[in-house]
Amino acid sequence: MRNNITKYAVINAALTTLYITLISSFIFYVPRALHLNDKPDSVFAPIIMLSLLVFSASVVGLLIFGKPIMWYLDGKKTEALKLLIFTLLTFFILTVSLAISLFIYTTK
Repeated sequence: MRNNITKYAVINAALTTLYITLISSFIFYVPRALHLNDKPDSVFAPIIMLSLLVFSASVVGLLIFGKPIMWYLDGKKTEALKLLIFTLLTFFILTVSLAISLFIYTTK
């Protein structure tokens, strides 16, 4: 079971990181590609950003907490807690690694 927990933790954290990377890249590159940076904001900008926030919270919540909640409700409480902790720890390690990479990249 320990192997499954580690495997699920790495997959969940990697998918969360990939999702964040894709959304961030989309937000960063699309306005530049479509030359939208020069246009004034409208009421739709905050609506879209809040909608994206709610959607992203739902997706990331599902990726991080989905399987642990299912396992907890199935009576696998110890495994669910371990999976949640390993997933959060793996995600933290990925986040710190990306932050260090960004720091190294920007200080060159």
